[in-house]
Amino acid sequence: MTRLTVDPGRQLGVLDRNVFGGFVEHLGRCVYGGLYEEGSALSDADGFRSDVLSLLRDLKLSVLRWPGGNFVSNYHWVDGIGQKDTRPRRPELAWGGEDSNRFGTDEFLKYCAKLGVRPYICLNMGTGDLKEALAWVEYCNSSGRTYWAERRRQNGRDEPYAVPYWGLGNEMYGDWQVGALSAEEYTREAVRWARAIRMLDPSVKLVSCGWDGLSAWDSRVIDEMVSVVDLHSIHLYTGSHDYWTNVLQPHQAERAIRCTRALIERAAYLQKVKSPPRIAYDEWNIWFRTQDGALEERYNFSDALAVATYLNIFVRNCAWVHMANLAQMVNAIAPIVTTPEVAVVQPTYYPFLLHSQSALDVAVDVHIEGPKIGGPGLEETSRWPHDVDDLAPFDLVDASATVDRARHKLSVTVVNRRPDAPEPLEIVLRNMAFQREARIRVVTAEKDASARTVPDVESVSMAEDSEAAKGSELLVLLPPQSFSVIEVEMTKE
Repeated sequence: MTRLTVDPGRQLGVLDRNVFGGFVEHLGRCVYGGLYEEGSALSDADGFRSDVLSLLRDLKLSVLRWPGGNFVSNYHWVDGIGQKDTRPRRPELAWGGEDSNRFGTDEFLKYCAKLGVRPYICLNMGTGDLKEALAWVEYCNSSGRTYWAERRRQNGRDEPYAVPYWGLGNEMYGDWQVGALSAEEYTREAVRWARAIRMLDPSVKLVSCGWDGLSAWDSRVIDEMVSVVDLHSIHLYTGSHDYWTNVLQPHQAERAIRCTRALIERAAYLQKVKSPPRIAYDEWNIWFRTQDGALEERYNFSDALAVATYLNIFVRNCAWVHMANLAQMVNAIAPIVTTPEVAVVQPTYYPFLLHSQSALDVAVDVHIEGPKIGGPGLEETSRWPHDVDDLAPFDLVDASATVDRARHKLSVTVVNRRPDAPEPLEIVLRNMAFQREARIRVVTAEKDASARTVPDVESVSMAEDSEAAKGSELLVLLPPQSFSVIEVEMTKE
């Protein structure tokens, strides 16, 4: 039995919908053959796959990051504007291959408008320069009669796009990055860029390039940039063939968030910064099976439980995590897979879908009492080498909770990591009582592989039920290896 105590009066933070963000990179079939496929019977007049667009709309994404990722460090945005047939074809150095540039800035921003999300553009700090970056901001955001604003008008867009978020490079610390920099080199350049971009458009939100909160890179970058940016990024992927390692590794994100927060708070205190930056966890996912230029990972249900845990962590830490971007959205390490005939979803699609559908305004405190798991012997196969053993033991059940501002509605998201047995869950409200029946939606692993639309893409089983509460207590039976969303109304006792 697990006891989950929810305190609706104990606020952890206001939930920024940007934690339900996405990321698309020119990587494998993410863009070309994924969200964009000219000439396909499934595409609209702009070349956007309508089936993919529909599936992404259902996720209620709030923000979309582009064009990279590693790709951006050799991407020159001017190659991707104007008449498509005259755009140059360029070598793609990050993942190998070539890029046609037929999907560029105007296409991306039109896609964001159709999807109903805020755009987030990452700048090229590898082979790019400040002049190029300023021109890009001017093209997207200027309402004046200046050169790049006029080029935008000539390309069919009169009003500024008003792109709110701009990233100052991507993973510039890594030797896999074109034009990698030391922390000293990066901060010297990035501070110059930040100040110049704000002179051009003071309204933009700038994101500094971070790692995992544990590195000397983060310490140096935060110390130097705490007063000039709005967000500091974290990138961390997890994943393992071992079940327990796979479902527990997302807790590394919680540690990365704590460490990054501490570095920001220290720098802000010493430098007397009244409004320090928050965290953009702008790349995260399960990624360990594929390392080629396509990254067409096939996910199972343990991966879905890991994704659900990541999202619980972002909700619990929403006072500091103001953005999170699932990488990627289509085909490459993605919840959506396309063929020329159809678009289907992988198991990782469903926790994102239910989280984004059910999340309310304010994250509140939860306390879990129940079985623990973890300890020595957990295999480590993360892309970056951080142990999980020192975070153990873990609760068997992981949960987060949100309420509306009036404290009339409650949404609880619960991961049962027990693989072979159900887990009774008792939810107890502090100083409140349940009202009416609870709506319960549960996702478990597929029961019939023959029902798959695409043979190598696993499906899931979904069920919906209701459960009556007694005063301040609600008893739910969590199926083994499951993700559940429990939605119920509350009233004062």
